[in-house]
Amino acid sequence: MSIKTDQASQIRQGEEIDISILNNYFKNQLPDFEEITEISQFPGGFSNLTYLLKTESEEYVLRRPPVGANIKSAHDMGREFRVLSLLKPHYPKVPKPIIFCEDESILGCQFYVMERVNGVILRGKDARKMSDIEPEMMRKLSENLVDNLADLHLLDIEKTGLVALGRPEGYVQRQVEGWIGRYEKSQTDDIEAMVQTATWMRANMPKPQPHAFLHNDYKYDNVLLNPEDLTEILAVLDWEMSTVGDPLMDLGATLAYWCEEKDGDFLKSFNLTWLAGNLNRQEVVERYALKTGRDVSDILFYYVFGLYKNIVIMQQIYARWKAGLTKDPRFGGLILGIHELSKMAIRAIEQGKF
Repeated sequence: MSIKTDQASQIRQGEEIDISILNNYFKNQLPDFEEITEISQFPGGFSNLTYLLKTESEEYVLRRPPVGANIKSAHDMGREFRVLSLLKPHYPKVPKPIIFCEDESILGCQFYVMERVNGVILRGKDARKMSDIEPEMMRKLSENLVDNLADLHLLDIEKTGLVALGRPEGYVQRQVEGWIGRYEKSQTDDIEAMVQTATWMRANMPKPQPHAFLHNDYKYDNVLLNPEDLTEILAVLDWEMSTVGDPLMDLGATLAYWCEEKDGDFLKSFNLTWLAGNLNRQEVVERYALKTGRDVSDILFYYVFGLYKNIVIMQQIYARWKAGLTKDPRFGGLILGIHELSKMAIRAIEQGKF
């Protein structure tokens, strides 16, 4: 089948960028930067906004926070730029960072620009169209996805300087309390499953793990694949939630997105790991353990926390939509996912498995 590289399209209403302002900025900051002739927007994602900048001979990607967002720690453009800068010499599967702008008078927010890596992104909404991908190919790709996460977690955080990007001591407990607090602040509906899950997490904290660098949102639609060989990962994108801490928190986040054939339609719409050939969640854990040598006996906790965190992210976005701060119609349907994932968390807790 023919699979196209990831394409940008028309900019959504209310999220436009003035091309003349941007060109004036680059003229002052990067004199050799060619004039931007076209700006478009990548349609995927529910968090930071991503734009394609075209010049006569090059293409770049601009990242900025969502309009109306006031959660600075979750949309720190300077930190995301620093992550790319520290990773690039040691982990080649990231785009080259170009420039960071902290002057909010330019676009009304901080932003940064990086090189564009052309590749294919496999999004959940395209799963039906991709159902004829050979299971053998999906198997190899899913194995490579796990192996690439293992490679990230095996980086030496001291030698690379990545250790400066987080506070690993007490990381898990801070995350649990922090995300529970975020949910309570953005709550719009009474969902008993969320109360029960929060109580269970507080009572079932896992034993400490050796620290590593975490992506924290690692899944198919955050990796760019080679159009000529879909099993090859060219680049990993969206480092906005990366940090240093317990790597099984990262694995748990991946598992929370990793849907199987038996899972609900909402989760399937966000990932295509349910297509034939993909590893299942248990196989993901087993392969990761083999590649890293990590003790994964407490993996249920990390999976449940991953679901809880995804719910909170959706809840924060849904709350902004409900308050009228964003008009994107996709956001209104997130309440269905909040209910579906909260039921999955409770089911996993009660059954003691995925």
